[in-house]
Amino acid sequence: MRAAVLRSVDGPFEIEEVAVGELRADEVLVRVLASGMCHTDLILRSPARAAEFTPIIAGHEGAGVVEEIGSAVTRVSPGDHVLLSFDSCGWCRACLTGAPAYCEEFTARNMYGVRADGTASITDRHGATVRNRWFGQSSFAEHAIATERNLVVVAPDLPLELLSPLGCGLQTGAGSVFNEMKLAPGQSIAVFGAGAVGLAAVMAAKIAGAGEIVVVDLHPSRLKLAEELGATRVVPGDADDVLAQVKGDSGGVDFSFDTTAVTSVITTAISVLRHGGKAVLVGAGSGRIDISPVLLVGRTVTFVLEGGAVPQVLLPQLVHYWREGLFPFDKLVRTYPLSEINRAEADSLSGATIKPVLVMG
Repeated sequence: MRAAVLRSVDGPFEIEEVAVGELRADEVLVRVLASGMCHTDLILRSPARAAEFTPIIAGHEGAGVVEEIGSAVTRVSPGDHVLLSFDSCGWCRACLTGAPAYCEEFTARNMYGVRADGTASITDRHGATVRNRWFGQSSFAEHAIATERNLVVVAPDLPLELLSPLGCGLQTGAGSVFNEMKLAPGQSIAVFGAGAVGLAAVMAAKIAGAGEIVVVDLHPSRLKLAEELGATRVVPGDADDVLAQVKGDSGGVDFSFDTTAVTSVITTAISVLRHGGKAVLVGAGSGRIDISPVLLVGRTVTFVLEGGAVPQVLLPQLVHYWREGLFPFDKLVRTYPLSEINRAEADSLSGATIKPVLVMG
């Protein structure tokens, strides 16, 4: 099959022919039709990760059709149309209590590009191993090997090329609102960063009945889109008085949501909360937060993975909201052929495209 292989921290994705190994009993072979590009894919470009984990096939928002299943697989069948999300073990305390995003094997199954036992099943034309289980799937390729734990079966009439981003970024934004905040009608939220994750949170907050939705971003075009999707107020991120503008006359918001991972922005996201408020952080970054403990009086700060979601529960809900016109995430999507993956990455980094989707055809 063809796959986009990342071989160095500063090199391009290279479209290569690679060989797919045999399935294990618990594995599923999916013919990938499309895969969203998420900023989490780009953390593989950090020098520490690239040196340790390349060559690797990235991609963790896949969508496609099941072609083959292992002998122990019971919940999906060849021909099923599926969305791919993160992997989990199914048997640890977190999984058994409905919190697979905090699976005890989450890091081993999702963050190294290999199976939990450290093996991979793809080789390049020289016979060398290529890591192929990034977030349990590595879907920047024509085929992906996954498990039934990270597959969500959807109706065959749905446009898989459009739905692929639901598996991570949109799940994270919407799930954080529905599952972590449990935002109630009339409550308020401030969203920092109007990328795909932040705008998913905006749409979810509108569905939940938020009384006020404030969005902060540096791009005027994204602030305009945020208003179209449900924001009641927008604030330029480079304004001198962001804190005051976000608070407005209310004295603070019930929830804040940071997608930027910029430490100064996180401090602001905490500072805009009223007492009893909660700041939810999802941005992946290496910075450290330095705040006075007094800032935390009566406030809660937490970091959330994957929106705290059970994909098999949340993704069908998001599909339903999309069908009803309540979650119009298609306004964020721009498609690219797999051969143009490097242009898609550049457009994502520049802000020209909010949610690139690679199409494998």
